[in-house]
Amino acid sequence: MGNINPSLLHVGSTLGAVFMALMVIFIRMKASARPVTIRKIWIPPLGMSTGFAMFVVPEVRFPWWWAVAAFLVGWFIFAYPLIRSTRFEEREGLIYAQRSKSFAFILLGLLLVRTLLHEFINRYVSVPQSGGLFFILAFGMILHWRLFMYKHYTGMLPAEPQIPQPRV
Repeated sequence: MGNINPSLLHVGSTLGAVFMALMVIFIRMKASARPVTIRKIWIPPLGMSTGFAMFVVPEVRFPWWWAVAAFLVGWFIFAYPLIRSTRFEEREGLIYAQRSKSFAFILLGLLLVRTLLHEFINRYVSVPQSGGLFFILAFGMILHWRLFMYKHYTGMLPAEPQIPQPRV
């Protein structure tokens, strides 16, 4: 991996995670003032999917079953608090995400759990590998959450008006 000190990578990744969590909280609070759209629901996981390019680097790779386990932990465990705190409301014919008082605390709690898990996992794998594992965990979490949002959002959309067909 070159001459980069692994402890600097660890500190950098932790600070990066804290920064990203704070940015998500800030962006999420501002987003509640604007209507939700399908595009706004799907852009984060689509943009995040470009991160899979990190696995081109051999130092980041690990066994497939690790990736499946990380994805499932993100999907079933880490996504749950985000799903529980996400609600939509209709105002003036548009759908908005409701502000959740618990959202910031949930994100910070997930960050704390992630950091503690990171400390434990770093004993057994390299820093680049743990970064890849936590990326897959986060992707599973975001994908499940956004799929829930999409299903909930489309369920709130008004049905297309039925135009009566003339009888012949």
